[in-house]
Amino acid sequence: MKKIRIGVLGYASIAQKAIIPAIQALSDYYEFVGIATRTIEKAEEINSKFQGKAFSSYSQIITKNRIDALYIPLPNALHYEWVKFGLENGIHILVEKSLACNYNEVKELNEIADTNHLALIENFQFRFHEQFNFIKKHLKKGTLGEIRVIRSSFGFPPFPDATNIRYQKELGGGALLDAGAYPIKLALLLLGYDVKVVSAISVIPSRYKVDIWGGGTIKQKEGDGFLQMSFGFDNFYQCNLEILGSKGKLSTNRIFTAPPAYSPEVIIETEQGLQKIAIEPDNHYQKMLKHFYDCIQSHELRVEEYQQNIHQSRLIEEFKKIANEE
Repeated sequence: MKKIRIGVLGYASIAQKAIIPAIQALSDYYEFVGIATRTIEKAEEINSKFQGKAFSSYSQIITKNRIDALYIPLPNALHYEWVKFGLENGIHILVEKSLACNYNEVKELNEIADTNHLALIENFQFRFHEQFNFIKKHLKKGTLGEIRVIRSSFGFPPFPDATNIRYQKELGGGALLDAGAYPIKLALLLLGYDVKVVSAISVIPSRYKVDIWGGGTIKQKEGDGFLQMSFGFDNFYQCNLEILGSKGKLSTNRIFTAPPAYSPEVIIETEQGLQKIAIEPDNHYQKMLKHFYDCIQSHELRVEEYQQNIHQSRLIEEFKKIANEE
């Protein structure tokens, strides 16, 4: 098995707490090269923890003689520039959501990746957790019958620092691109790609320049299934999924953010009664990285990711348009 040399752009907390440890745990798959930041002192401090090399600029690490792949957890507004730079230099890319700030940017990036035979994955690691696999298996079995409605909320309390990048318009902040992207992804994964946004609300309180909370509905174009979503930064914490079918109901907690040591609970209600199933703890960060590795090797898997990326961005664009019209 060939190891993939991987680097990290920026010192976001998710890189330090989750992704780099997951990379290092997969030593048969990856060789961790180092972190590039615009503050060399910070890079050296972090790299001393992870035994990687510190790079004093983003471009310094993005060369094929140093790395094969790159993880990018930068603010949204910087994604397009650095994803494109990486792809044009022959580097496979794993990038935090949202992939870019508008549909045209996302479409262009996926076209470049396809032309250059490179993996481009938007990091929604929850789709690889055993919790989500369990739910998909029961939907396929028909445990709930036909899907009538899916409900999902993802919101959390205000961030303690007023300068948080999620509050900054110029950095691609706002709740839709951050929290709202998750239930939108659920719509694609559970209802298919042939869906559209039929209602959308986006709230920008006077003291902010970006959307802080919102909600909407995504519906199948041909079928009758739909997803109702809510999201926000100024919320009581919610991270849930509820699926109502013709024969039953399924609900679960921590659908997007189950930590590696956490055991989520899935509740299934049918005419036969109520079941509470504890899902074994699972490391979806490691599973996501294994999928990234597989995509690097497989054209078919890469194409599937391109399609998901483009449809995800299309729905976000539709959401923005409808929210602005109302």
